[in-house]
Formats: sequence, structure tokens, C-alpha cells
Amino acid sequence: MNPVWEEAIESCLGYLATEKSHAVNTQLINRIALESFAAWIEKNHPGLAPATVTENEIGTFLRAQRTAKRLAPASMKVIVIALRHLFDHLKREGLIERDFRTALDLPRLDRLLPETLTEAEVNQLLSFDLPETPLGLRDRALLEVLYASGLRAGEIVSLRLENVLREDKLLRVIGKGNKERLVPMGEKAAAAVDRWLARGRPLLVKPKTGGELFLGGHGRRLTTARIWQIVRDIAALAGIRKKIWPHLLRHSFATHLLSHGADLRAIQEMLGHASLATTQIYTHVDHARLREIHRRFHPRS
Repeated sequence: MNPVWEEAIESCLGYLATEKSHAVNTQLINRIALESFAAWIEKNHPGLAPATVTENEIGTFLRAQRTAKRLAPASMKVIVIALRHLFDHLKREGLIERDFRTALDLPRLDRLLPETLTEAEVNQLLSFDLPETPLGLRDRALLEVLYASGLRAGEIVSLRLENVLREDKLLRVIGKGNKERLVPMGEKAAAAVDRWLARGRPLLVKPKTGGELFLGGHGRRLTTARIWQIVRDIAALAGIRKKIWPHLLRHSFATHLLSHGADLRAIQEMLGHASLATTQIYTHVDHARLREIHRRFHPRS
């Protein structure tokens, strides 16, 4: 890569990591997009530096990405946001004078409503009889926490023993951008976690075991991939025909809270969303549910 572009990208990513607390995965996504842009510039406009890029090159690059790779709007949005970060940073540092916001309009995204489980399906999953073994106790506690607290899989694997406030039935969660929040886990999840800590986890502890709440059979922390597998396998055993993954329980958590009258801002806080606009997608899910109920049961629908 051209050293000038490499320096610009590293400076931008460093700023985002330190000043904006971007998570590692977000950093990686931005890096891939920016290095792809730099490689395209080097191939099609050799010697063109960040300071001399124009709207024309940016537009041509985005059109090439959209047509040649047939990228969906969501994927295009990722690239556009990464380029915005880069050129905003260069302008902030006084390395360019142009404002490229107009050239970097975000593509319109079709609003995709998140899939959810019905309350009956959640009950079917959580009532499945798991063995009272260490792994069975772990899986019960894991499923209960996923639905009761709406945590992301990455947040689950990062939970540590000191993050469980057992008397208050709360979890101290470190979410995206290293932001901390307290999330209730309710009676049933708290009881399942207590059983796991009393009768399951001690039997899996090995000499090199750390302080993570959930452990694998090897005594080390679970991976997100393993959580996906646990959820999928138990759902299949419980007779649920839908394709199920951990985030589906998070969507179900939010949708069911909303349908029972929970305040949207409280749901936003529990989910750890930076913007209320992100949480508002669940109002559309609930509206869709209400329309379906009206269609099925109203005599003149």
C-alpha cells in the first residue's frame, strides 16, 4: 500500500479507537473498507494522495463496488461510513479542506424487521428438560440470561463472576465501545445462574480457569461460536422448527417487553443502544404483530 494512504488510514483508525472507543470488530471492518479504497486508488489513479482525492474518484469507487461486487445496501453503508470517518479525520487534522459529506450520502436501506420468537416458542425452548449435569446447568443458565437480559453473544462470553450482582439480580455488562450498563436478569434467570455457580461451574474449574462466568467443558471461557451451537442444538431438541441463533433471543426480549407495555427508553438502556432510533425498530415489529392480530380476528378485517 502507498505509505501516504497507509499513514492516513492508521491515523484515522487510531483516532477512532482512542477517541470514539470503537470496538475491535468495528476497527477491523473499517480497516478492510479503507484498505480496499486505497488499493482501488493505487490501481486506477496511481500517485493520487488523500489530499487530492475528489468527489469524482469517490463516486466512481462506490459505483464500482456496487456493480462489480453486487453489494447490498447494508454492505455499501459500511463502506460509506468508513470513508466518512477517513475524510472527516483528514479534514479535522487540516490535511484536506473539502467536505465530502455530500459525496458520501448513505444508501437507503430497506427497513428489515428483526425476526423474533413467539412467547410460546420461548417457553418451549426454556422449558426443555436439560440434565442436572455441569454442562446442563450451564446451558440452562445461558439460555435464561440470553432471553431475560437481551445480551449479545459477545457480551455473554465476556461476563465475569464479579459482573453478577446476585442479591440485586443484576448483571454489569460491558457492551459496544466499552460502555458499561446494568441489566436486570429476573427471578428465573437469577435462580438458574445460582444453580450453575453452586453445582455446575465448580466442577469445570481447572488450574488455568479465569474469572469468566460461563465455562466450556475444558474449563476455559466459551466462544461466541459455541454459544450459537448450544442455542441451535437445544432449540432442535426442543422441537422448534425455526432457525434459531442467540441474537434472535435478544430481538425476542425487546419485542416481548414492548408488547407488554415497557417504555422504549428503558428497553434502549437495557439493550445498550447508543441511539433511540436503533431501538425504534421494535415498534415496527410490534405494529406488525398488532396488524396481524387485527387481520385474523376483527370481523370486518
